[in-house]
Amino acid sequence: METEHRIVKAVYGAKESADKADDLIRSYIPFIRSEATKFMGRLCTDQDDEYSIAMMAFYEAIMGYERGRGTFLGYTALLIKSRLIDYTRKEARHQGQISLDEEIGGEDDRALVDTLADSRDYYEESAYREATRQEIEELSGVMAQFDVSFSDVADNCPKQERTMEACAKAIRYAGENKKLLDELLRTKKLPLAQLVQGSGAERKTLERHRKYILAMLLIQTNGYEIIRGHLYHVLKKGGAPV
Repeated sequence: METEHRIVKAVYGAKESADKADDLIRSYIPFIRSEATKFMGRLCTDQDDEYSIAMMAFYEAIMGYERGRGTFLGYTALLIKSRLIDYTRKEARHQGQISLDEEIGGEDDRALVDTLADSRDYYEESAYREATRQEIEELSGVMAQFDVSFSDVADNCPKQERTMEACAKAIRYAGENKKLLDELLRTKKLPLAQLVQGSGAERKTLERHRKYILAMLLIQTNGYEIIRGHLYHVLKKGGAPV
């Protein structure tokens, strides 16, 4: 997780500085070449067009990346693959002199240009699904260190509005106190006494829903933007800050 945070920090720095962007690209040339090699099925050299396209896709990833897209390298790998597929199709069209407006047959008689648009949508969706999967896997691993699973969280989720609001106060208080979150990560224990004192919630209520509160705090601490966005919509009515 620390490594990913460093990468994200470097990416956001590269958005603001062309020199930093160049430095970041140079430091990830082995990754760029590796992704092009996997796509080509053979070693990618500096002379291959695919190498230049992969490098440009890496720069595009820097400029377009947002934390909500999941891990930077996972997002970038999918973008490189998508741009290489676009390039391969373009080359095939040029060699075969295929018209983009030519109908390709089938029940709907769609033009080739429409299928290419569908493909772009597919890769955007694939990137989002892959980013979501990575977030879930990473969060699951972090939660396991605290002896908490997703099924525990579902079973432990407050059912009544009053109980949800009490837990929300504790979560909100912790989210506003970085030292408390740091202590949680360091000790691997929920600081119940501090949560009770700071939020005014009853201790027995927080104890009863300890695993739910713990999971919500871990999500806040590590910045799982996709998961937080989903939970925001699901729990908005209950008043829980995610």
